[in-house]
Amino acid sequence: MSAVQAEIEAHQKSIPLWLVWVVTFFFLAYGLGCYPILDNNEGLYAEIPREMLASGDWRHWIIPHLNGLAYMEKPPLLYWLTAISFAIFGEHEWSARLVPALSALSCVAMILWFGRQIGRLAASRLAALMFISGLGVMAMSRTLMFDMLLTVFFTGAVMAGYLFSLSGDQKKLHWSLGLLAFALLAKGFVAIILFVAVTVTYTMLFSSSVSDFLKRIIAWFNPKAVGIFLLIALPWHIAATLAEPIFAWFYFVNEHVLRFLGKREPHDYYAGAWWYYLPRMVIYLFPWSFFLPVLLFVKAKVPSSKMLHFFLACAWIMPVLFFSVSSAKANYYLVVVMPLAALQLAIALEDRQFGRTWGRVLVGLVLAFLFGALAWQAGRQGASQFSSLLVYGMQSMQFLQIFMGSACVLSLLVALIVWRLPRFGIFPFAAIPALILVGLIGVLQAAAQWTSTRPLVAELSLAEVKREVFLFKVFEHQSSLPFYLKKPVRVVESRSSDLFWGNKLHKNNIVVSDMNFDKITDQQLVSLIVLDEDMPSFIDKKYASKFKNSKKIGRSTLFMN
Repeated sequence: MSAVQAEIEAHQKSIPLWLVWVVTFFFLAYGLGCYPILDNNEGLYAEIPREMLASGDWRHWIIPHLNGLAYMEKPPLLYWLTAISFAIFGEHEWSARLVPALSALSCVAMILWFGRQIGRLAASRLAALMFISGLGVMAMSRTLMFDMLLTVFFTGAVMAGYLFSLSGDQKKLHWSLGLLAFALLAKGFVAIILFVAVTVTYTMLFSSSVSDFLKRIIAWFNPKAVGIFLLIALPWHIAATLAEPIFAWFYFVNEHVLRFLGKREPHDYYAGAWWYYLPRMVIYLFPWSFFLPVLLFVKAKVPSSKMLHFFLACAWIMPVLFFSVSSAKANYYLVVVMPLAALQLAIALEDRQFGRTWGRVLVGLVLAFLFGALAWQAGRQGASQFSSLLVYGMQSMQFLQIFMGSACVLSLLVALIVWRLPRFGIFPFAAIPALILVGLIGVLQAAAQWTSTRPLVAELSLAEVKREVFLFKVFEHQSSLPFYLKKPVRVVESRSSDLFWGNKLHKNNIVVSDMNFDKITDQQLVSLIVLDEDMPSFIDKKYASKFKNSKKIGRSTLFMN
C-alpha cells in the first residue's frame, strides 16, 4: 500500500459504520409524522391505499380508486405497501410515509453493500451519507410518492446487473431482473427504459467488438432470469387488463407513450427546457454538490477503475438525458439517479483526498457566504401573506433570518473543524443538512393551513350540525381532504386532472354538476370549500347567495349554507 493510499485509509476509517446508520435514522425518522399529509401528490397517494382497505373489495387492489373513482395512472406497488402499513400501524402521517422512508433506508444498505462488492467500502459510507442527507432525498424520503420506491428497486437492479456483467454470476442476473420487475410495478415502464439505456450504454463501452457486444447482450436473456421477471411483473398487468377493458390503452399508450411525447390527456404536467435538470442536480445533492469544483482543481492521487467510473456515469447520466428529452418534466424524477451519482462523487473525492484541506475549508466558507447573504436578504424582506406564520414561536421572516444566520455560523464552524481536524474528512458537513431538516420540519408544521386540509377538517369537526362536504372545481390542491374525512368527497363542476378519466369512464355520483348541486343545497345542509383562485367563478354561481357563513383557512374558504 502506498503512502497516499494509507493516508486515504486513515480518512476512510473516520466514518464508522455505526455512525452512518445513526445519521441515516436521524434523517429518516426525525419529524416523519410531525406535519400533515400534503395536498396534491401526497394526498392522492395516501387516499388510494386508504380506500383499498376501506372498500373491502379485492378489485380495488387491481384497479386502484381515488376519491371513489378508478385511477389507473400508476402501477399499484406503492399503494399495496402503504395499505399494508395502514393495516398494521393505522392511518397516520408517519405510517403513510413509511414506504418512502424504508425505501431510502434500503438504498443506503445497497450503497454500502455495493461498496463492499467493488472494494470501495469507505467511499460507499461517504456516499451513503451524501445520499441520505442531500436536499432532494431528504425531501423525497419523507413524502409519499412513487419515486423513492422506484429508486431502491432500480438501483438494486442496475448494481446487480453491473456485477453480472463483470463476473457472469447467474445469481446476480436473477437478482437484477427480479428487482427490475419490482421497479416496473413501482412506477411503470420508465423503469425498463432507464435500465436498458444504462445497461446497453455501459455494455457498449465495455465491449471489445460488435460480436462481443452482441454476446454480452444475449447473455441477459437467460430463460430463468426472464422467467423471474415475468413471474413478478405479468400477473397484475393481466389482471388489470381483464378487470378494466380500457386499461391497456390508457396505461401503456396514454400514460407512457403519449406522456413522453407531451400528448397525454389531460395535459397536467410541466414541460421545461432541455437544461431543466442541470441546476436541480446541484440542489438535490446540496450541500455535497459544492464539492464538484474540487474535482476540477485537485488531481486524483489514486486512480479508480475506468470501467467502474464509466458504469457509474452511465447510471446517472442516461436517466438524466432521458428525462431531459422527455416532454414531461418534474423535480422529483431526479431522485432515481441519486444513489449512484452520490457514489461516483464520493469515490472521486476519496481519490482526491476529499479535496485536500484547503478545498474543504473553501467549501465551508462559500456555504457560509451563501447563507450569510440569504440571512441579509431575509432581513430586508417586507410583509407577505406568510408573515403571520409562526415557526418555532417566531414570525416567518424573523425565523428565516435567524435560521440562515445560524446556517452561516455552522458553516464557518464546519470550515474550522475540517481545517483543524482533517482526519474527519468532509463528514462534518453533514451537520448543515441536519440543521436544514430541523428548519424544514418547523416550516411544514407552521404552514399546515396552506399545505394540507387537516386544519380545515379540524374546523369542520367543531360544527354543531354535521354537513356533507363538497369541493368546488379542484380536487388536487385539496387532495388530503378525503384522507382526513375518511371518505370520498364530491366535487362540484370538477376540473380535476386526476379525476378526469375516472369520471369519464363510469357513471358516478362523485362529480356533481352546477344544476344538481343547486338542488342539493335546497335539500340539505352542506359545506363547500373554494380555493382563492376559484373565488370569482364561485361568486358568479346562482347558488352562491345561499351560503351566508364563511371562514378563510389558508388558501381556501369554507362556506356553509
